[in-house]
Amino acid sequence: MTLINDLRVTDILVYALGFIAQACFGARTVVQWVQSERAGRVVSPTWFWVFSLCGSALFLIYGLLRHDVIILFGQTISFYIYIRNLQLKKAWSNISRIVRLIILPFPFLLMLGAWLMNPQNFSYIFEGTNFSNTALIAGGVGQLLLNLRYLYQWYFSEKAQQSLLPLGFWIISAAASLMVVYYGIMHNEPVLLVAQSMGFVVYLRNIYFALRTRTVVAQ
Repeated sequence: MTLINDLRVTDILVYALGFIAQACFGARTVVQWVQSERAGRVVSPTWFWVFSLCGSALFLIYGLLRHDVIILFGQTISFYIYIRNLQLKKAWSNISRIVRLIILPFPFLLMLGAWLMNPQNFSYIFEGTNFSNTALIAGGVGQLLLNLRYLYQWYFSEKAQQSLLPLGFWIISAAASLMVVYYGIMHNEPVLLVAQSMGFVVYLRNIYFALRTRTVVAQ
């Protein structure tokens, strides 16, 4: 009975970590949404990327504890795109050099540490994953799109030499979030389910803003 209770407490703590990570992602969405509402157009505030980086670091730990290869894969890619956007916003250089040296290799140090502490458990993350599962495929494609959207965003930002959030970014986000919601339902992953369900509303709102801005410019 004690073992069962301990496992439940552990699960609660792991889920709590996941929701804290999603709270960071939620905070970035609120900041971006509020500033976009004020500006009447889609904007890319610095705090959007700061909250993104913090949330990504916590979600990487959550993904490791949950043995979720989809989360680990997706967040590792996103982590470095968030850093690049902070560089484009000229905010990365404001962080102390020591902290930057700790942040940069974080995803790989995290997984290296997990492997060194328990190689068998770490290997299970990949060996125990059924890559032919339909929900896993949908979740994988969804997570891939959620990360490819940042490559798309990165391309436009590099081209303009400033951090932008173009219309295509939000369209990809909306489509990908539905796939991840399906994965969350089928794999009993409440953190992803809640986060992407809420995010979907914000993505639709930003699509509206982006389309309205295009209409105004065209006129």
